[in-house]
Amino acid sequence: MSDAAQREDVRDDDVRQLVRLAQRGDTLAMNDLLDALAPYVGRICTPIALADGPDAVQETLVAVFRGLHSLKQPAALYGWVRAIACREAVRVARKSARAVPADLATLPARGDPQLAADIGDVLARLSPEHRAVLVLRDIEGFDEQSAAELLGLRVGTVKSRLHRARDSFRKAWQS
Repeated sequence: MSDAAQREDVRDDDVRQLVRLAQRGDTLAMNDLLDALAPYVGRICTPIALADGPDAVQETLVAVFRGLHSLKQPAALYGWVRAIACREAVRVARKSARAVPADLATLPARGDPQLAADIGDVLARLSPEHRAVLVLRDIEGFDEQSAAELLGLRVGTVKSRLHRARDSFRKAWQS
């Protein structure tokens, strides 16, 4: 086993141990667990909730804190946290003013100096539901079935949202 694989196994074992200790009421273990989860949660929430990403991260960590006692399998921690993060990121984004998609036709043309922020700008113009599907599918690498399960949607709904999101993104990018 390589050194990197051994370190990863140790980290996984450490996280499982932190889960068990936190479930028994160890506040230091809970603090360490939440600290360990924060970067992972941030990578999921920020592309979905955009500027409200820190709020979504905080809401996710609060939900993890409150619900950790219900987690039966410490090895399932990351999947459980991922589902909470997606749900919270979409919820927080919906509450913000970005819940209504903007007109994608107002994007600057290719070659315009403002294009340094194109990807973020285009993502900001998509609905939180479309951003969530794009993040899960194109950034996290999930298939439609897994994304549907995480978001609590039918596979057909995920496919249609993904198609619309990619189409909107493509049109905005090419204009």
